[in-house]
Amino acid sequence: MGKIFLSKPAKLIISMFTSDKYLFALCKEVLIKKFGEVDIESNTQSFNFTDYYEEEFGQNLTQKLFSFSTLIRQDELAEIKIITNEIENSNIDKNVTKDPTHHKRKINLDPGYITLNKYILASTKDGPSRIYLNQGIYAEITLRFINKSFVTCEYTYPNYKTNEYINFLNSVRKKYKLQLRDKIVVSR
Repeated sequence: MGKIFLSKPAKLIISMFTSDKYLFALCKEVLIKKFGEVDIESNTQSFNFTDYYEEEFGQNLTQKLFSFSTLIRQDELAEIKIITNEIENSNIDKNVTKDPTHHKRKINLDPGYITLNKYILASTKDGPSRIYLNQGIYAEITLRFINKSFVTCEYTYPNYKTNEYINFLNSVRKKYKLQLRDKIVVSR
């Protein structure tokens, strides 16, 4: 048998969007209990790039990104997505309609991670640029790091194409690079 080479740990990022800004703080505390301290937090950004989520979440959506100080193994992404789905489901409004089987999420949580050369997002949806991980979870390279900055792919969601979030993710990558250099690698 040959040697098994493990990948470098990655920097966990979790995106949240909601129409109820109070949920940012509430879910942040839940996520800290699961994944450790947040070391960098983005500003809020309007999530007005599509009306796809309006029926479920309402209007005036805003998004925020959270970077966690504890590095993760890259192969943990599917497990983390399942945990964030459970958190979403615990914040469901079951009284939206008279139909008790109708559920409406109040917040969307999308975990991903940064390595030195890419930003990966997890999803429960398959697509032409997504790779199956396990347990119904897929991964997609959302941004690539080229020439000193993250750059988009043809399929990158518009909210990750903004200067606000490209700059935020570049700053997270700098922090991550320092963690790797200083060997501040704490795995769960």
